Amino acid sequence: MTTPKKTILVVDDEPHIVMGLRDALEFEGFRVVAATRGREGIAVAKAEVPDAVVLDLMLPDMNGYAVCEELRRFNAFVPIIMLTARSQETDKIRGLDAGADDYVTKPFSVGELIARIRAIFRRATRAGVSPELVEFGEVKVNFGAHTVAALGQEHQLSFYEVELLRLLHERAGQPVSRDEILQKVWGLEANPTNRTVDNFIVKLRKKIEKAPDKPAHILTVYGFGYKLVV
Repeated sequence: MTTPKKTILVVDDEPHIVMGLRDALEFEGFRVVAATRGREGIAVAKAEVPDAVVLDLMLPDMNGYAVCEELRRFNAFVPIIMLTARSQETDKIRGLDAGADDYVTKPFSVGELIARIRAIFRRATRAGVSPELVEFGEVKVNFGAHTVAALGQEHQLSFYEVELLRLLHERAGQPVSRDEILQKVWGLEANPTNRTVDNFIVKLRKKIEKAPDKPAHILTVYGFGYKLVV
């Protein structure tokens, strides 16, 4: 029996980027659907139910933040990678807060983007080997439902938040390096300027820590990485 191809939705108004990504992703064995406007992308996502979305921040009719928020209203789980020409940390954080799982700054390496997409599906495949429900302190995590309940509130977790927290929980009490987190969760080689892991740690702390600036569960191991205290 042939395994169905994973479908990737590309939302970008630059034809050469769409064409390049379509060629590269189809060569890697993915099925590609595309849209050049935000509202069109939302409609295609509803019709096609893609396995992952590559979303440009700057679109003719609406910005990528608004598209991302709309996608999240009807699909909380689909991984969304945002393409942005902006390098400022605040723009990246805003994208993550809007519901994006990751971001890639233009100009970007197609090989790096494909590595991130492959890491998404690799982590999703191995998710079944760890428990779906875990508790530590007053925190309850449901990996299957992508939710965390803490401090009297329930929060939705993005794909990468789930996988980062899952990895830290699998190694609870042990320091896990930024390099290992990047490789196992994002499928990326580490580099000194990559703040991806740190940005996601900030997001998780806001959802589970009573005092995010003085965390009790996700601790920084200075000069190395992070560890989860349960």
